[in-house]
Amino acid sequence: MSSSGWNTIESDAGVFTELIETLGVKSVQFDELLSLDPSSLSALAPLYGVIFLFKWTQSVIAQQADGNGGKPVDGEYAPDAEYEIFFARQKIQNACATQAILSVLMNRGEVKLGSALSEFKDFTTGFDGELRGETISNSDLIRTTHNSFSRPTPFVDESQAPRAATDDDDLYHFIAYVPINGTLYELDGLQPYPITHGACSDDEFPDKLTEVLYRRIGRYPEGEVRFNLLAVCADRRELLAEVGDVEGLSRENEKREEWKRENILRRENFVGLIAEMLKYVVADTVEKKGEEGFEGIIDEAKKKSMQRYEAMQRRR
Repeated sequence: MSSSGWNTIESDAGVFTELIETLGVKSVQFDELLSLDPSSLSALAPLYGVIFLFKWTQSVIAQQADGNGGKPVDGEYAPDAEYEIFFARQKIQNACATQAILSVLMNRGEVKLGSALSEFKDFTTGFDGELRGETISNSDLIRTTHNSFSRPTPFVDESQAPRAATDDDDLYHFIAYVPINGTLYELDGLQPYPITHGACSDDEFPDKLTEVLYRRIGRYPEGEVRFNLLAVCADRRELLAEVGDVEGLSRENEKREEWKRENILRRENFVGLIAEMLKYVVADTVEKKGEEGFEGIIDEAKKKSMQRYEAMQRRR
């Protein structure tokens, strides 16, 4: 892992929730949406915005580059809005997840940002998208917090030269959709400006967002399913405690414990443990069966693997 760059993090509700809590945000959580329909979104009210993850393919790049005659593929550019709302251009690779998160949090006045992000928001007030993006990229606090949720990378082949991305590569991009001051905005750090999708109140947001996302997904080849949608909403535990829903609160607390456990595991590098286990297995086998017996086990495993491969070939 690079100590100075930005690493890839997972699109996961538990990761994003702990990330913003580490930055000092209060009473906000993320929830993964398993279906794209207005009722699922409405059930999470108050809903501050959503983070949308999609595969970044060459066809998507071409659509953005063509720009439909200087216009976005869907919606309208809003150049003046980048000074009125929080919008940041993405200036560095792998920062798009945290930028999309900030795009929601910074644009919702009811969110309790905490001292660090409140100061950051005040400092960048009046900046254009380019300068905000540079400021995010140079923030040690935001970068360090972001990187703390990336998986360890024990094997890095630095001898391979970089190559151009293809549709076979697993490249993904995060963007945000947020209702701000009665307008639905699409905030994508790879676009020159915020994109508007018309008038939209908080109550209308689930219906309007569903329409926009169905159009977007419809531009992908039939059968493409690599999308992920995370809702940014109020902390469900606080809402359930207010209404006295003991059973619901228990489920939410169990979910939080599971998130905590998964995030601990994400930070661990198990390569050393696996290597030691293999050493033990090899040593134990050699001790019991000798070198020839160990070689026989390997030969038997190779034989079974070849048999499975041949069986698969026959079924094709």
